[in-house]
Amino acid sequence: MDTANIEKTRYAETSSKADVNALVRLCEADMASVNATITERMQSDVSIIPALAEHLISAGGKRLRPLLCVAAARIAGTTNAHHHKLSAAVEFIHTATLLHDDVVDSSQLRRGKVAAHLIWGAPSSVLVGDFLFARAFELMVETDSLQALGILSKAAGVIAEGEVLQLMKAYDVGLSEAIYIDIISAKTAALFAAASESGAVAAGASVEKQKALRDYGMNLGLAFQIQDDALDYGGTAASLGKNAGDDFAEGKATLPLILAIAATGEAEKDFWHRTVSLRQQQEGDFARAQALMIESGAMAQTIDRAKVYARKAKDALKVFGASEWKAALEALADYSVERTK
Repeated sequence: MDTANIEKTRYAETSSKADVNALVRLCEADMASVNATITERMQSDVSIIPALAEHLISAGGKRLRPLLCVAAARIAGTTNAHHHKLSAAVEFIHTATLLHDDVVDSSQLRRGKVAAHLIWGAPSSVLVGDFLFARAFELMVETDSLQALGILSKAAGVIAEGEVLQLMKAYDVGLSEAIYIDIISAKTAALFAAASESGAVAAGASVEKQKALRDYGMNLGLAFQIQDDALDYGGTAASLGKNAGDDFAEGKATLPLILAIAATGEAEKDFWHRTVSLRQQQEGDFARAQALMIESGAMAQTIDRAKVYARKAKDALKVFGASEWKAALEALADYSVERTK
């Protein structure tokens, strides 16, 4: 068995010791209310809006961001239900960014379904994304928390900045790891952090605990995105909900690619320039890129980086005493880097 197949087998055979099930069970009652709010607030007399929104929202996904908002409020001892509306707002912000991203990236699949822009067109996808952003802000205002509104509205701006920065750095074989971290901190981790922090704020948590949960969310988001980027070179469309190799095809310089380019040096300079900078890709190029990442140690280094952030996420929870909520959030951090999809 060649090196690439060995690594693929390792991915397939690795079973997560941790998962999201404990957190999902704890959040079940809260999420029933959150999901009802999502269904209610995505309705519109303009029929294409709920149809398009439901196409993506009903496709599933782990709903990690609203789960984080709920869990943060609960671990902080909430006595109200403001986190339900904030959790729905977080999901709308996330869904809106996915709709916009798929148009920008010309994505074919999202959560295992045909991307919305291929069914309803790019203009409709962008505008429905805008509609969901508006609904998110309505929900935030209804909680009467200017602090939560500030946290989530700032996150929405940071996410957009991250997407623009990624667009500017597309096809850049010289992208540094530091800039890559800046990109994923903005486009992914910022909403994890904001979801966690806003849940803490809704619960009336102390400043120390608000910061702890923000740090947890930020580091969890970084671990999750780095693992996602690794899986794009080691997963399948069935497991990922998108086409494996999309990042490579789109010329995105994610961490596995950055580390592989650094490790292979001059020997593969022409290959990376042709396939990433020029995007002149041929049959077999993706498999070769996978093999180079594995043989150079870039894939192992990528997974190690993700584990560092997962440990930081768990460390951030030290301000909280032992509880089922803390245990579930720690398990989620472990799951973020142990998952195979």
